[in-house]
Amino acid sequence: MLGTVFRAARGTKDIQPQEQKYWRYVEGKAADLGRRHGFKRIDTPTFESSDLFTRSVGEGTDIMDKETYTFLDRGGDSLTLRPEGTAPVCRAYLEHGMHSLPQPVRLYYFCPVFRYDRPQAGRYRQHHQFGVEALGDGDPIVDAEIVQIGWTLMSDLGLKDLSLVLNTIGDLKCRPGYIEELKAYYSGYNNRLCSDCKQRLEHNPLRLLDCKKESCQPLQDEAPASADHLCDECQEHWDQLRHYMKVMNIPYTVDHRLVRGLDYYTRTVFEILPPDEGAQSTLLGGGRYDGLIEQLGGRPTPGVGFATGMERLILNVQRQEVPVPEEEGPRYFIATMEDKGAEVALDLAARIRRTGVGVIQGPRGRSLRGQMHNANSMGVPQVIIIGEDEVAAGTVTLRDMATGDQKTVPQEEFLRGLEED
Repeated sequence: MLGTVFRAARGTKDIQPQEQKYWRYVEGKAADLGRRHGFKRIDTPTFESSDLFTRSVGEGTDIMDKETYTFLDRGGDSLTLRPEGTAPVCRAYLEHGMHSLPQPVRLYYFCPVFRYDRPQAGRYRQHHQFGVEALGDGDPIVDAEIVQIGWTLMSDLGLKDLSLVLNTIGDLKCRPGYIEELKAYYSGYNNRLCSDCKQRLEHNPLRLLDCKKESCQPLQDEAPASADHLCDECQEHWDQLRHYMKVMNIPYTVDHRLVRGLDYYTRTVFEILPPDEGAQSTLLGGGRYDGLIEQLGGRPTPGVGFATGMERLILNVQRQEVPVPEEEGPRYFIATMEDKGAEVALDLAARIRRTGVGVIQGPRGRSLRGQMHNANSMGVPQVIIIGEDEVAAGTVTLRDMATGDQKTVPQEEFLRGLEED
């Protein structure tokens, strides 16, 4: 319709060219870190069967009740846009028989995730995650490695003044007793709970400790701590993990309110927070999920991992003014002054690119001065000028945009120089 101005949907954003250097910087650091620890990349589909997330994320969670994008396809199947990355990786582990590989299977991923949530700084309805998963080994030393990878990523990115928070939430053996004590505690304050927490008290008590409402947070401070209600196996796992943290010399604090927002977590949970700590400031979070693959129909298989939001990482890189290298652009701009020169430039540009060097061909019909202005605006350091004299002689004139110096050389000599670089 004439006059309609289309905009990106609420909670989404365009990643413009001037922002790309931050994305490449973060992606490069994350992928290199994964490689150094022996992790392999995996990419899973953008949407999955809705049942996958109902089983994994859990009914009664805010994610499934309020935030997923779920729809029926033309065949009547219920599909959900991926709200998190772990469950699809576990589904792929099962589907492709990765249990036959050496364990743990170490995987990392970059992916968009979708949550219908209130847009805010660093958090969008479509945002992007980097995550790592180690599947098939329940040793707490693997938990320590995963935490160490997350902590190292922050350091590699140049982020400072961060804090690491750990907790343990037990397992299916000891958690039921803890939850009963948690329910007993909160039942005495029913009249002070927000409407969501009143429902959580009935259906998902552990989420009471995850409420971000100011009216409920004071109750969390005095709530029973999961670390005080562990079975012998979970206590040993927790003790060993803290020992490994000491061995690695990674500073952390224990927060009994940390439970994470997904039902599949067991034992270890952790988060990394920036200096401007707040309800929506978590940079990275994860933990152990030893029962998840069994919930998805596989045999009992331990797992541990984390995910971090790319947008939020980039926001903190910018806030802390971390120096990020500019992406390398084209080295040359070809300026022509006649139709014959444009034809020569077309062939020359193709030959330059085959050497691996970037080049932009200037627009036809513009004056030499206008093309020089274009090259300067684009930050191209060298201009190749092809006019009538250059076409006749088979030469090119090279102009250094920083100094204004020019020289004319045979075209073939110029190309040989590029090939020898």
